[in-house]
Amino acid sequence: MKFLPWLEAAIALVFIPMAAAQSPAFAVASIRLSGQEVKFEKDGSVQATPGTLQLRDVTLAHCMRWAYHVQDAQVAGPDALRDQRYDILAKADGPASEEQMRLMLRQLLADRFKIVFHRETREMRAYALTSADGGKKLHPSAPGTVPSRQNTAKSTVEKAASMPEFAEFMGDVLETPVVDQTNLKGRYDFVLDFTSYLPTLNRPTQLDDFLAILPSALKGELGLKLERQSKIPIEVLVIDHVEKPSEN
Repeated sequence: MKFLPWLEAAIALVFIPMAAAQSPAFAVASIRLSGQEVKFEKDGSVQATPGTLQLRDVTLAHCMRWAYHVQDAQVAGPDALRDQRYDILAKADGPASEEQMRLMLRQLLADRFKIVFHRETREMRAYALTSADGGKKLHPSAPGTVPSRQNTAKSTVEKAASMPEFAEFMGDVLETPVVDQTNLKGRYDFVLDFTSYLPTLNRPTQLDDFLAILPSALKGELGLKLERQSKIPIEVLVIDHVEKPSEN
């Protein structure tokens, strides 16, 4: 249908910005094969500052997890999701929030890796993250604190972490979905220090070492606990198609 010139211009002013807003994109992005492991991070690291996103030694599954706020068990698909690691540096045109950059990463994955996926619900065993008897031992973050996580040999240091985000982190550590049921709102600074819960001063070398002391550490350090759930419905992102990244 042909519109009058002035009407076509009005439609363009209304709909073109809306389309752009629905698919925000980074101004520039570099994707390279990982050059080095990140110490104490089995799945690499993500650093987000206003307008800049840096992912180091990450798999595509990790990228999907961060972009869509899901856990590792919620990303299913071909081996290509986890058999290669990348260093990604992406910058927006100007300052952008973390949530805006999550949307931009979704677009980047679609553009450069040609990722196509669908959602489905699967029955899975899971854990519920809840408050333990005695109450929480968390400190509310100061306004403006930039979210961050730093892992060491015997601790995890969190800045400005929400409980859903901490549940996501725990789910990846446990390799089992963790659902936040703490009812704790806002963001917190805390340290999950395993030192006093270890039988020796030696660093744990296997996941089982951490799992054995995790309940005591969560309760003693944070006032939280994990409760095993029977199988519950969990939404899963099923990757239907993925390609090697296009050139920078």
